[in-house]
Amino acid sequence: MLLLLFWGTKLLLSDYFSKYVVRNLFGLLQENVYFCSMKRIVLLFFAAIMPAIAAMAQPYRFSARLSTYNIRHGEGLDGRIDHERIGRILRKAHAEVAAIQEVDSMTRRNGGVYDLAEIGRAAGMHATFAAAIDFQGGKYGVGILSREVPLSVRRIALPGREEPRMLLVAEFKDYVVACTHLSLHEEDRLSSIGILVAEACRWHKPFFVMGDMNDEPGSAFYARMAEHFLFVNDTTEMTFPAGGPTVCIDHIALFRAPGVALSRYRTWVGDDEASDHCPLHGRVKVVVGNGRFF
Repeated sequence: MLLLLFWGTKLLLSDYFSKYVVRNLFGLLQENVYFCSMKRIVLLFFAAIMPAIAAMAQPYRFSARLSTYNIRHGEGLDGRIDHERIGRILRKAHAEVAAIQEVDSMTRRNGGVYDLAEIGRAAGMHATFAAAIDFQGGKYGVGILSREVPLSVRRIALPGREEPRMLLVAEFKDYVVACTHLSLHEEDRLSSIGILVAEACRWHKPFFVMGDMNDEPGSAFYARMAEHFLFVNDTTEMTFPAGGPTVCIDHIALFRAPGVALSRYRTWVGDDEASDHCPLHGRVKVVVGNGRFF
């Protein structure tokens, strides 16, 4: 009987919910091991699931200010490397979390400077880096800048035949942000989608992926990504090249998870020329729950 109750719960509820139930149920059973009549088992079962049912019925809301910026190692259209300038752009946008691509760390061309730390100091943000390749005596990759220190961080390799690619994932209190700079080759980008989806499914929080995806609306990659992710930014607003953008290849997207919905959002493209890409900023309001367990 207990086995049937367990498997029925597992089929009807999410993995997270069933783990929660089973952990509580067996904890209660261990405490009552000498008194496990069938009646008591059923009572204990409902005692275990009631906290989770109550959590299901309580949706919560949060807002976030997000940015993504391919910084070209800090070099602007004027040929100057100016990390403070990029920091000011993020501060002006009131970014809480920013996904940063084409980041140098201690390379010769940047004079042995750690780009992300310099930008973070100017913006008042914490720096988290993921190296993709060794380059000019240092590293080159992607980063996340955040007002709060991430609760946890993951670094995951992505396909890239012209150069290795990286997915940097940072967990925060209400949501998870992933930063990436996808391959120039369509086959690699398409292969990356499964990895992005698998990573999003690991988390029981809203999952955003942001970055330079090297692709635009109308492509096979974009269509397949849209099956799993909601593109938050207005894709009629172009992001590249800076100074006269003609394509939208920088994106902010939210994983399509049950019980997660955007209640309100606004995005805008900056006209700054601190890189060869335009910065993309957004403010989102998310509802989690809606009577279903995320």
